[in-house]
Amino acid sequence: MTEYSRYEITVRSSVDGSEEPSLFFPAEGSSPRPLLVGLHTWSYNRFNQINNMLPYARQHNFHLLLPEFRGSNTPGNERCRQACGSPIAVRDILDAIEAVKGLAPVDESSILLLGASGGGHMALMTAATAPRLFRAVGSFVPITDLAAWYKENSNYAGSVLACCETEEEMARRSPIHLAEALAGVRLKIFHGKSDPVVPYTHSVNMFLKIMETDPGAGVYLDIFDGGHEMRMPMAMDWLLSQMSKKETNSVTG
Repeated sequence: MTEYSRYEITVRSSVDGSEEPSLFFPAEGSSPRPLLVGLHTWSYNRFNQINNMLPYARQHNFHLLLPEFRGSNTPGNERCRQACGSPIAVRDILDAIEAVKGLAPVDESSILLLGASGGGHMALMTAATAPRLFRAVGSFVPITDLAAWYKENSNYAGSVLACCETEEEMARRSPIHLAEALAGVRLKIFHGKSDPVVPYTHSVNMFLKIMETDPGAGVYLDIFDGGHEMRMPMAMDWLLSQMSKKETNSVTG
């Protein structure tokens, strides 16, 4: 990890004043460039998505921000109650985005958010909090209902309980209850139909809840032939399509 030390930044939390770490890889040049915000998975930290996302950020000359947002959602993290979709974890992500605007020329009309698994969960929670901030959001294999997942996956039940002590707290940190806010986001949810960790029904139910709220929402669902994974080519196709939307003609029949 030392090779990335020169990309370490710290951001003062606007909630509790703590100094929170992130990784920031600036794009080349002096012109404003898009910012890709990548969120780590359930059991890991800010280093988790470097290998997945940095090559694509370099390819497209995007800034890349990898925030910590209070670390992993595991009992081994002494701050896990502050992680896992809490308001303070969401604010850490938003604080980090605001901070890097002062470090490099960011195209503020092209801020992109991407995460998988626990990062997919956090992408939804963050987008629901700041739906107008992001040009596009990609969420892969997300946990959308913590109370349901607590009962579905015994391997992660202890982690859920370490982060959220009651079902009421699980509900407050679950995107399934934020459909109205997410209807205002350019969002695509991706889920492997053979996912053994988070059932694909989490994404199906999330999509249907948003459609019930607003059938015209710019939200899409892709159930792909795969498991618990993020596919960066699919993710980038979606994000790039939202940066260069083209008019289409209806097909009649």
